[in-house]
Amino acid sequence: MSKSIAGFSKLSKSKKIDWIVDTYFDNTESAKNVLKQYWNNNEKLQQLHDEFIENTITNYYLPLGVAPNFLINKKLYTIPMAIEESSVVAAASKAAKFWLDRGGFKTKVISTTKIGQVHFTYNGDFEKLQQFFTQVKPKLIHDAEDITRNMKKRGGGVVDIKLRDKTSDIDNYYQLHVSFETLDAMGANFINSCLEQFAKTFKSEALAFDLFSEDEKDIDVVMSILSNYVPDCLVRAEVSCKVEALSEDHTVSGEAFANKFVQAVNIAEVEPFRAVTHNKGIMNGIDAVVLATGNDFRAVEAGIHAYAARQGKYSSLSHAKVEHGIFTFWMEIPLALGTVGGLTGLHPLVKLSLELLHKPSAKELMQIVAVAGLAQNFAALRSLTTTGIQQGHMKMHLMNILNQFKASDSEKKVLTEHFKNNTVTHSAVTEALNQLRVTSEK
Repeated sequence: MSKSIAGFSKLSKSKKIDWIVDTYFDNTESAKNVLKQYWNNNEKLQQLHDEFIENTITNYYLPLGVAPNFLINKKLYTIPMAIEESSVVAAASKAAKFWLDRGGFKTKVISTTKIGQVHFTYNGDFEKLQQFFTQVKPKLIHDAEDITRNMKKRGGGVVDIKLRDKTSDIDNYYQLHVSFETLDAMGANFINSCLEQFAKTFKSEALAFDLFSEDEKDIDVVMSILSNYVPDCLVRAEVSCKVEALSEDHTVSGEAFANKFVQAVNIAEVEPFRAVTHNKGIMNGIDAVVLATGNDFRAVEAGIHAYAARQGKYSSLSHAKVEHGIFTFWMEIPLALGTVGGLTGLHPLVKLSLELLHKPSAKELMQIVAVAGLAQNFAALRSLTTTGIQQGHMKMHLMNILNQFKASDSEKKVLTEHFKNNTVTHSAVTEALNQLRVTSEK
């Protein structure tokens, strides 16, 4: 029976674990052993991990793999990917190798502007509010100088502040819509600190504005927060080659492959049920690199999916065409990333991943991440339109199934060889493993 607890956060880690295993597990020793076996033997490193979040009881490991042979703007990369899903790293690597001999990936950053908003209500005449905003805008920027000084020295800071009337959506609702340049930092803390200072100044200055009535002076700030929707923080990635160069064997011509590939992308552009899965494949590549480099993959996911629905209907993030005998596959996506601040300077594997990527700037990382997503999408569509997605995916999933049934090293060796020429399904692996074990017992 579950029970509540007071003061849990104040308990030591061992006391937290004692309460958890005593409350929720029948075999308390087994549960404790599982939790403790993932602790790091290096006490300082474990303490570092413990302090990343609250109420830490253990570490949750994800595999960190690498995908080599990515040629991006004529520069070679090996891309780190932290992910648990089978076939993602293999697919990215295969796509990288495919395009290595066809000119590689070409990328460019279109813009890097990020957004934050002060949401407030005002019950009064809009023209007066506009007059007040025009008057107070320079002071908003001035009062935030202690926060923006260092960012401005590096070439960033507040780009602009606009007043937005949102009363058609909610009565008396307005915004200060603020654009920022945060350079190599993702900038969340910087943006939020600026916004809270803007809100404080805006509210206090309203009390002294002569044109406001007493009711109009009572501006109510609801919240001040950055937006993870960054449609003006865009990067483009693309690949292209002659159509005939797409053919790797004689069973499918380059033209047939290109036509079917383009048709598959067109379907994702018009059919939301397909687009969601299509874009999920893109995010397999993007999230894995975002996570490996210590960035916020939840924010990236939210912003990208919102961008995919910006026309009022959820659609494909990637696009493809054939023109004048040239196949082109490309994508433009919003990415707010950082290479300084946050976990980038704390997590040892994040530091290693960034060093592996030649210590990129935020702009360079945007391009690398976009390429990982495009490569993943290309690999998935290539499988879907030729052999089918399951052939490659299930072969990669084979080891997970064997581990699930605690197969020995010798059993894994025999069955890996067996399924080189046989279709991998969960039932087929189960049957083959059972037959192998029966044979071994005789």
